[in-house]
Amino acid sequence: MLERCVACGRDEFAAEVWGQRPLLTPAAELPRDFSDLLSPQMVDEIIAERGVRTPFVRMAREGTLVDRACFTRAGGFGAQMPDQIDPDGVLTQFAAGATIVLQGLHRFWPPIIDFVRGMTSDVGHPVQTNAYITPPANRGFDPHYDVHDVFVLQVSGTKRWRVHEPVHHHPLPDQPWTDHREAIAERSRDEPVIDAVLEPGDCLYLPRGWVHSAEAQGDTSIHLTVGVAPFTGHDVATAMIEALASEEELRASLPLGLAPVDAASTGEHTRGVLDVLARLIAEQQDQLSDLAGDALATQYLELTRPAPVRPLATLDAVATLDPETRVQWRDGLHGRVDYDGSDGGNPDTVVLKLPTKSISFPAVCAPALHAVLEGAPVSAGSLPGLDADDGLVVLRRLLREAVLVAL
Repeated sequence: MLERCVACGRDEFAAEVWGQRPLLTPAAELPRDFSDLLSPQMVDEIIAERGVRTPFVRMAREGTLVDRACFTRAGGFGAQMPDQIDPDGVLTQFAAGATIVLQGLHRFWPPIIDFVRGMTSDVGHPVQTNAYITPPANRGFDPHYDVHDVFVLQVSGTKRWRVHEPVHHHPLPDQPWTDHREAIAERSRDEPVIDAVLEPGDCLYLPRGWVHSAEAQGDTSIHLTVGVAPFTGHDVATAMIEALASEEELRASLPLGLAPVDAASTGEHTRGVLDVLARLIAEQQDQLSDLAGDALATQYLELTRPAPVRPLATLDAVATLDPETRVQWRDGLHGRVDYDGSDGGNPDTVVLKLPTKSISFPAVCAPALHAVLEGAPVSAGSLPGLDADDGLVVLRRLLREAVLVAL
């Protein structure tokens, strides 16, 4: 999906753009526009007919959030939840100049679910998507920066974007723009790096930290922001420090009477801790690298989701499965095979390890599990090491466990 957003190749983007500088790509250089992901008609459907609730919707006017009581209410008999979008209230606020923000579209809007899953695969970091619907000649938010990278996809209408150099490079999630409000206000008075009107089908990439603001022009503007939360060296360092919590030297109390009221009173002890850290890192470099890698993997799996499964269709597929039925590994699901018993398990079994569970099979199933893990379509009659009847047993179980999907 990255090729839908930038005209340069993936390698060029990774080497020269990613995390370093903004990139504006006009629609003429991209394969198609973004109307398949969202459109004015789709926005109306989401607001009027989908029963969307907060926090999946916000509204903002001139940099200030609108009280959600102004555009939400209970849904009436059988749908008494009080925080559903009220189309009447949305209309009133939108007509008065408020921007509609549809949040987390990757969790409930099918075209964007598929798009975000592809982007996550392409960039290798967690991805999410919001939509901003701004009335003519209005802006939703003051100049600010984001703590994640964004791809701005102009869907319809036009919007003028002004982009300025960062005042705080590569901000972390706990370093919001409000910590630098005055510096941002001053920076926004400088000559912008980019001052452009985005037309439908254009894409603007902004690394985190770059100051920006946007204003709709003569008609309603709809754009998608595809947010990417990149992992950083700080994440690796934090994971290593957490791993060192098992070290007795670092858990010991500092001296009685320390009274750390200033750096001078603690300097000797902090230098001592740094010496211990340097020695432990040198002694345990490979182990710490593995532990930090495991921690990043856990965090990534918590922040991303595999392709959704359809429960009714899946059970129908289980009931009708035959030796020729083709099934495939669920897109975005991560797993591995452990079959040597090295983790204390039974060496006569093979274990399929998944983020939320482990599934055991007889060891003879190992070649078949490796085959499905490769991601290509398979059938019970084509699984290596198993006859068709045993293959059906394995595939039925993997379908019920939401590991495979029927094609």
